[in-house]
Amino acid sequence: MRNKRIQILFALLVVALLIVACSPAQPAATTAVKATDAVAEVPTDKPAPAEKVQVRWFVGLGAGSDEGTFAPQKAFVEEYNASQDEIELMLEIVDNDVAYDTLSTQIAAGNAPDIVGPIGVRGRDSFKGAWLDLAPLIAENNYDLSDYDPALVKFYLIQEQGQLGIPFGIFPSFILYNQDLFEEAGLNLPPAKYGEKYVMPDGSEVEWNMDTLRDVGMMLTFDSNGNDAKTDGFDSTKITQFGFMNQFTDPRGIGTFFGSGSLVADDGKTAQIPDAWNAAWKWTYDGYWKDWFIPNGAYGGADFLQGPGGPFSSGNLAMIHIHTWYVAPWALGEVKFDWNLAATPSYNGTVTSKMHADTFCIPKGSKDPKSAFKVLTYMLSKEHATSLLSIYGGMPARLSLQGDYFASYTETNFPDKDDINWDVAVAGMAFADNPNHESWMPSFQETTDKYNEFWNKWSNTAGLDIDAEFEQLRVALQAIFDAALA
Repeated sequence: MRNKRIQILFALLVVALLIVACSPAQPAATTAVKATDAVAEVPTDKPAPAEKVQVRWFVGLGAGSDEGTFAPQKAFVEEYNASQDEIELMLEIVDNDVAYDTLSTQIAAGNAPDIVGPIGVRGRDSFKGAWLDLAPLIAENNYDLSDYDPALVKFYLIQEQGQLGIPFGIFPSFILYNQDLFEEAGLNLPPAKYGEKYVMPDGSEVEWNMDTLRDVGMMLTFDSNGNDAKTDGFDSTKITQFGFMNQFTDPRGIGTFFGSGSLVADDGKTAQIPDAWNAAWKWTYDGYWKDWFIPNGAYGGADFLQGPGGPFSSGNLAMIHIHTWYVAPWALGEVKFDWNLAATPSYNGTVTSKMHADTFCIPKGSKDPKSAFKVLTYMLSKEHATSLLSIYGGMPARLSLQGDYFASYTETNFPDKDDINWDVAVAGMAFADNPNHESWMPSFQETTDKYNEFWNKWSNTAGLDIDAEFEQLRVALQAIFDAALA
């Protein structure tokens, strides 16, 4: 559902927080902004200053190509150029509709920019092999990574490619729940911390895992007669409230709920369905058609699940798995119920809390990667990262900036709610998925269309031989991979 996030970017600018993803479409255009248009006259009795190294910063694969961000980005460039006399930072803003083609053309022509970003995993992996391994520059400059969670640094360490980025803006995931629905059902709230047990109605304590989530989800799913999905008289044709949903994601995101993985094997050419994804997809299919606690395709379009922020904001869905970008006024500002954040459940003893994240990359074709790295360290510094985050939004990756961020964000957007459990979002960073669920696949768009085609069938069709369906998808993906890599 990246497109859903695209649609709300401009609205979030008004409330001073961008929910970062891909920026909305605008008339195709390329805007180059040079921050300095004039050079002061040089006195004749002094030697002329050395010519500045030009570093090109390409914006367009993610946030930053919508008009509202032009002025603050230009101001940031001007501030940087005024801060030193060795480098002239050149800002190139390209409309998102043509940014991928434009960058591809520049790289192919040997005219790659020096810095690209902000860029998410999908944008980065659309140019697999194009990015510089930053590890040597990090070592050479003795760059301090201690202000970042080690797991998040590792998130950008890509097999056979290296350290492709340094953390910048992040969007951890968690369980978001409707507290009123739990209280109405007489159920205890889900764990506020990782490692805590869930207390069942009989007082027993159980691990907060996928089995428990299923049971609790069924106890929070009701028909029009007030029967929950664990009751013998439950009528699945008259459901009025659901217990759980992986909202605003796709089959790869649903699979990652149970564990990180990829549809392409490590050899880069073999299609596969990871075991954890197989289990997650079966669990979800049963949730649609057997256990009835997850809205299937037909129920997903029902009037009682429509809200400004999708099904959860309707007030008739008890829990969703979602990212921090959803905890925003566009989704939760007008709801009439109390809500909060809880820990992601485990599967086979392991928690995977999928991550959305933005960074900046240096192309291998940069004319001066050392100068580009100098600019990059300025952009990511404690003193200046906040300026960029205020343009693009997102939770700061730097640990030292997170406390003030949440306090300020809550005061601005939810001034009447002082109990938001942001700690569980921060803790979720330790369980980020690697490989990421948005990572590279051969023939990226065709592959995406194919797995969505299959998922649409599963969410709208009961009684399928789901194992056979998974194998049919694998075979279809292999055919796409073979054609793309031939």
